[in-house]
Amino acid sequence: MAPPANRRSGFSRRAQYSTFLSYIAGAIGAVVGLGLVVISIANPGAFSGLRGAAADVTEPAAKATAAGRTVSKTVVNDIAGFFKFGSEHARLERELAEAKVRLVEADAIRAENKRLKQLLDLTRSDEGAIATARLTSSTSGSTRRYATLDAGRDKGLTKGMPIRSKLGLVGRILEVGASTSRVLLITDTESLVPVRRSTDGVPAFAQGNGDGTLRIRLINLGINPLKKGDVMVTSGSGGLYRPGTPMAILTEIVRDGAVARVLSNPSDTDYVMIEKVWTPKPPPPAHENSETFAE
Repeated sequence: MAPPANRRSGFSRRAQYSTFLSYIAGAIGAVVGLGLVVISIANPGAFSGLRGAAADVTEPAAKATAAGRTVSKTVVNDIAGFFKFGSEHARLERELAEAKVRLVEADAIRAENKRLKQLLDLTRSDEGAIATARLTSSTSGSTRRYATLDAGRDKGLTKGMPIRSKLGLVGRILEVGASTSRVLLITDTESLVPVRRSTDGVPAFAQGNGDGTLRIRLINLGINPLKKGDVMVTSGSGGLYRPGTPMAILTEIVRDGAVARVLSNPSDTDYVMIEKVWTPKPPPPAHENSETFAE
């Protein structure tokens, strides 16, 4: 029969001694602890040697713990930096793309200011200027060559007024609306402009080919004096176009004239100037010439 588990300690002397010694040890520990507390309060430096010895003994373990803490902190920072770097890289890419867009816009504004300054200088140097306007559109896929101006009767424009840019003649106004105008370009097949060679005044007519080029037809047939690279300007014959306006440069010589490239391409022209219709001055009366000769 098994002994009961709840038997009291009095049945064995060994159990009694064990209980008594545990009480004694507890009391002694309490007294020793209380004494150490009193000594540490009365003399704080009394246990400095023991503390130093304990620190020396535990130093290797403390170093290992500090190293592990440093390594773990570095790993955590590296992981956090990896994820943070991804977002930072994306932000820098967005800023770079925005900066490129701003740079392109700044270049466009700079070019626009340059063209406007050139047009302003052109307007100031020409007393026959009526207004300045923008070519909003021009035909390029048809044999007929027209353009549209963003100015009309609101700026005093009338039919027949010449249109020119900084580089040269563009055309003339064909139809006028309230705020827009239709321009017949010099490259149109219906355009015929009296011209002359800028160097010696060889007379000719410039007619549009409908393909962006001009056909230069000489008035005086015979030996063709024209050469590649010659510049043709308006002659002013018959009025309308003021003489001396640059118009085209010769690129190919043919039997009765030449083929020329216009100096002011409408597709590359933004702003143009509208001039007054030029009227040549009438010759002096015959009696004035006779009086002059008589003198």
